[in-house]
Amino acid sequence: MFGEIASIYRASKKKVDINFFTEWVCRPKAAAIVYLLEDTRVTPNQVTFLSILVCAGACALFVWIPGWPGAVAGAATLHVSYLLDCADGMLSRQRKSSSVLGHLLDFLMDEIKAFMVFAAVTIRLWLYSGDTYFLVCGLGGLVALSSGIAITSFTRRPEYGAKQPTADGQPHESKRRLGVVGLAIGSFEAAARLLVHYPQYTWICAIFDRMDVYFWAYGGVNILYLGYMFLGILVKLGRFEPRAQ
Repeated sequence: MFGEIASIYRASKKKVDINFFTEWVCRPKAAAIVYLLEDTRVTPNQVTFLSILVCAGACALFVWIPGWPGAVAGAATLHVSYLLDCADGMLSRQRKSSSVLGHLLDFLMDEIKAFMVFAAVTIRLWLYSGDTYFLVCGLGGLVALSSGIAITSFTRRPEYGAKQPTADGQPHESKRRLGVVGLAIGSFEAAARLLVHYPQYTWICAIFDRMDVYFWAYGGVNILYLGYMFLGILVKLGRFEPRAQ
């Protein structure tokens, strides 16, 4: 059994993964889920929908159970949702049934989950601190998050110059940047991806019952991401037209 799971992991994982946590922590466990589902009638899309239901359960735990137990229970349930999110794509690649529509569904559900989790943590911090400051900042973070999602969807359009999805969807393409400024931008991008994609530090925040650390880190990087992406669109599409001769 373990040999088959290892084989599934090697055959169905992405060629280029988003980060170490996804590739070496989530996907090996997700391969076990694929092993259980491979010969069933369960579809990858159904696994995607199950992932968002489990995420909703994690959000409920964050909101309704105070203190350390609620933080850890929510983080553990959220981790299961992440495993299912890895498993859906791995199952489709294992069955050789990947599709552009499936990739779009997966991206849509991922962004909805990100919105749900940040909203749930915002409510949790407000409920158990009584500080409305969390609500105000959380609202701003949600505006930045939703706007960033819309901009990401826009820049992934072929009309904008994005490449068509492949068997791995539309993975991030790292650009080689030179010089001190290029190195600084590249380092920022790498740190931002670490903070926003499958935020593995959620576990650490939960163990110490400091979900406020996740709140400020995730909200802050989404505000920076929004500004960075909007600036890129402005530079590309907001130029003056040359005067007619």
